[in-house]
Amino acid sequence: MSVDGRGTAPASVGAGRDAASSPVPGAAPTDLDDLRAALGDRLLTDPASLAACAVDSSRAQPEGLPLAVVRATSTNDVSTALAWAHARGIRVSVRGAGTGLSGGAVAYAGGLVISLEAMNRILDIDVDNRLADVEAGVITADLDAAALAHGLFFPPDPASAQWSTIGGNIATNAGGLRCVAHGVTTDVVAALEVVLADGRVMRTGARTRKNTTGYDLTSLFTGSEGTLGVITAATVRLKPVLPGQPRTFRASFDDIEDAGRAVTAIVSGPAAPEVLELIDARSVEIIEAFHPSGLPSPGAAMLVGQTVGLAAHETAAAIADICRAHGAAETEISDSDSLLEARRLANPALTAQGLRVSCDVGVPVAALATVFRGIGEIAARHGRRIAVVAHAGDGNLHPTVEAGETPEEYAAAELVIDDITRLALSLSGTISGEHGIGSVKRHELPWQQDATALDVQRAIKAALDPGGILTPGRAV
Repeated sequence: MSVDGRGTAPASVGAGRDAASSPVPGAAPTDLDDLRAALGDRLLTDPASLAACAVDSSRAQPEGLPLAVVRATSTNDVSTALAWAHARGIRVSVRGAGTGLSGGAVAYAGGLVISLEAMNRILDIDVDNRLADVEAGVITADLDAAALAHGLFFPPDPASAQWSTIGGNIATNAGGLRCVAHGVTTDVVAALEVVLADGRVMRTGARTRKNTTGYDLTSLFTGSEGTLGVITAATVRLKPVLPGQPRTFRASFDDIEDAGRAVTAIVSGPAAPEVLELIDARSVEIIEAFHPSGLPSPGAAMLVGQTVGLAAHETAAAIADICRAHGAAETEISDSDSLLEARRLANPALTAQGLRVSCDVGVPVAALATVFRGIGEIAARHGRRIAVVAHAGDGNLHPTVEAGETPEEYAAAELVIDDITRLALSLSGTISGEHGIGSVKRHELPWQQDATALDVQRAIKAALDPGGILTPGRAV
C-alpha cells in the first residue's frame, strides 16, 4: 500500500483549498527599484527564475507568478526584503530547496519569494560541545557528512536528505528514518536566527544544554512553516557515531496487519532499532521497477531497519526473532545499506508510476495494525490503489493514492486522502507527522484542533506579523 508523494496536480486542483491566501495587494513592477538598488543581481525577475521558484514538490499550484525572487546570500538580504515587503503589504513565500510536500513554499501571484538556497555555509562544527552552526540553506546530507568527519552525525534523516535544507527541516519540524531513535528536528535545535516580518533580526535559544530563560521561542519558530518569521541560521545538536558495524534487517510478511503488530512488539521491547520502516508489497514492486536492486517482493509488506552499536548484530537478531514470532515469512540480516537506499527511492518511484496524491498521517504505534486494515478497506471502497510506506517505528505513515493527470482524478484521490486522515484521527492520530500543514492540509486543521487552539495560534501570528505578509493563508 507509499510515501511522501511528490506529484504535481493540474493547476485547477485545489485553487481555493491548496492556494489559500489573504487579500494582500501586490506591487507594481516599478516598486522594485528600491529593492533592486539594495540587492542588485540577487533580485531575480526573469521568467525562468519566477517559474522555478513558484512551486514546491507538493501537488499545490500557484495562482500566478510572483513579482520577484530574492536569492538571499545573507541575513541582511532577508531583512532588507522583508522590510520592503512589510512597508508595501506584499505577500511573501519562503523556500529552501523546494522539497516541501505540503504546499507551504508555493509562490503568491504578484508576491515576493525569498529563496535561502544560496545561504549554504556550514559556519562551524563545535566538536567539544557537539554543536553545528549553519545557514538555513545547508543541505541536510552535507551537514551529516561534515559532522561524520569528526565522528559525529546530525540525527534528523528525512528521505529527502540529499536535497532538503536545514532551514526547511526546521520550518516544518521534519522527521525521517532515524526518528524512532533520535526524535524529530525540534529535538536537536539549540538556537535560531530569525528575521521577523518587519525586517528585525532576532536570536533565540542558547548553546547550553539547559535553558529556561523566557518563553521557548526556539520551539515556537520550529515547525512554524514560515508564518512567524524567516529562519536564516541555526545552532543544532550533533550526536556521536556509535562504535561497531551497523546491521540492516529485513522481514517479509504475508499480512500487513501482522507487520503492524510486529512493529508494536519491537518498539515496546528492549531491542531498540535506529531505523524501522515499512514498505508494502505494491511499493516494493514499484521501487524495484524504478531502480532494480534485487529487492525481494513480500507477500504483503516488508519491514526494513537498521541497528547500531557494538551489539548491532545481536539487536538485529532479536528483532528478527520478534518478526518471526509475529508471522514473518522470511528474515534477513546484512551489513549492506541497500535496503535503506531502496526505501529512500519510494518517493520518486511512486510518483513515476502515477501515485501522486499523498498524505502524512500519524497514529500511536499500537494502532498500526488497525490503520493498515482501515486503509485496505478505504482502497476497496473507493476502487483506487493505495501504496503505503511508513516510518513504522514512530507510527508515521505516507499513504499515496493513484490518480490520473486530470482535475477530476485529483479530486477523487483527495477524497480518499480525507478518509485516510479521518481514520488516523479516529485512532487518536494526527493529520501530519512531519511534512507540516502548508496549503494542502489546511482544510483538515479543524478536524484535529478545536476553535480555541486555532484562535490562539492565529493570535500569535497576528502579534508577530500584523500585516499578514508572511506565508498568509497557510499552516494556521
